[in-house]
Amino acid sequence: MPSSRTEVAEKPPTALVRRARKINRILAETYPDAKAELDFTNPLELLVATVLSAQSTDKRVNMVTPELFRRYPDAAALASADRAELEELIRPTGFFRAKSDSLIRIGQALVERFDGEVPGNLEDLVTLPGVGRKTANVVLGNAFGVPGITVDTHFKRLSQRFGWTTSNDPDRIEAEVGALFPPKDWVMLCHHVIWHGRRCCHARRPACGACPVASLCPSYGEGPTDPEVAAKLIREPRG
Repeated sequence: MPSSRTEVAEKPPTALVRRARKINRILAETYPDAKAELDFTNPLELLVATVLSAQSTDKRVNMVTPELFRRYPDAAALASADRAELEELIRPTGFFRAKSDSLIRIGQALVERFDGEVPGNLEDLVTLPGVGRKTANVVLGNAFGVPGITVDTHFKRLSQRFGWTTSNDPDRIEAEVGALFPPKDWVMLCHHVIWHGRRCCHARRPACGACPVASLCPSYGEGPTDPEVAAKLIREPRG
């Protein structure tokens, strides 16, 4: 069963807090439209879409979810889904057999234990099959407005590059970065950082010379610093 434990971080240095919050303010100005890039209209749809997004792209997930949500509009429908039909529908997202199993089991758990409704708290969410803290925080933050930090690959990479953490453990990263910001900022912080990671601060060849927070980043220089070269690396994400 996924852990629901909460790491506790030591109080960070004031200088680090100030630099981190200034980075977030600049990213907020750079990406004023930042939001979850998965399409959904209710908590169940977001939960399903987030499960499908593992080892896939938001764009690919958004291509299959309209029909998926039409056929399976609630937890009861998912719980009784025809496995072969479900697998074929979500095949483009990859790992479709494992994901189908997770979705059916999630539907069953929601029906059996939560009256068919997605719970709005971390402790219950992480008891659902295949749901860990990352998925739970996505749902809580974007469907319920509950503060949480989503440590995906982009958030982990940028948090380390910004010097906000040196840890590789998602729970520890969540705690250490969370200590730098007030809870009310956590959800949008994640959107700002993830958007920046997808568009500018790439895993390979970050666009350092075109980065709006270059002067605040201790990792400046990991990618090209020439503005013209770096500008060519800026891209809209594939999803």
